[in-house]
Amino acid sequence: MRFSKPYTLKQIAKIIGCTYQGADDFEVLGMNEIHVVQPGEIVFVDHPKYYDKALNSNASVILINKEVDCPENKALLISDDPFRDFNVLSDYFRPFQPTNQSVATTSEIGEGTHLQPNVFVGNYVKIGKNCLIHPNVTIYDHTVIGDNVTIHAGSIIGADAFYFKKRESGFDQLKSSGRVVIESEVSIGASCTIDRGVTGDTTIRKGTIIDNQVHIAHDTVVGKKCLIAAQTGIAGCVIIEDEVTIWGQVGMTSGITIGEKAVILAQTGVTKSLEGGKIYFGTPVELSREKYKQLAYLKKMSK
Repeated sequence: MRFSKPYTLKQIAKIIGCTYQGADDFEVLGMNEIHVVQPGEIVFVDHPKYYDKALNSNASVILINKEVDCPENKALLISDDPFRDFNVLSDYFRPFQPTNQSVATTSEIGEGTHLQPNVFVGNYVKIGKNCLIHPNVTIYDHTVIGDNVTIHAGSIIGADAFYFKKRESGFDQLKSSGRVVIESEVSIGASCTIDRGVTGDTTIRKGTIIDNQVHIAHDTVVGKKCLIAAQTGIAGCVIIEDEVTIWGQVGMTSGITIGEKAVILAQTGVTKSLEGGKIYFGTPVELSREKYKQLAYLKKMSK
């Protein structure tokens, strides 16, 4: 998430009440998660296992729970609880804004777009031209939708990321301040759920078709002209490249990449990144021909 204007390191430290290493006027442009963080932005880290990754990332400011040597041309925010203070920044720069209208006055609806009864459109949503939004669709704040998009009944666009930290008192949620971006010519089936990014974007690219009851988690990017069949569940931070076909009841773990024009057959459990242009099946996932051979051998063994 980029801020509406640049802030200084001193200003950010004052917001969260922490000490810092770096010049008072060190420029801060936004905040993000480590896999998408850009120069000028803040990233947080609260476990020694990930210190080096955060310190050597693209981030210009590291919100960290230990005093360490500050890398050249970067700055540190020293906090006893970076997870908590990252949430403080999310609340400060993108606070929840209630609305008592079904279509918020700050939303933008393009020419020729039709909203059927009981559609909810939140604050600062942008919907392009000639879209059709069917009944009971909920579109959360800051969502961006292109032209000629169809969203079928009961789908929910922009709910919070499923991202929690376990504490002695229970589970603490990492608050979501990101967006969902749906490009033009996309079709989304009934009762789908697409979660917004934690601080970045969950993106569905141009021409992709999504069947009913599909879940796409935070910060995932689905490429152009993909086909995703019913009851598929895709975890967070997945990259699905262009023209991938995913059949029904496929499940994917987080942080993997599916190569261009891959085909994943029904009821496959995808636990690792997959090369493009090949057909996959099974749990754990393998090339479909190899998996079918294994099943044939097992059948012979049983006799």
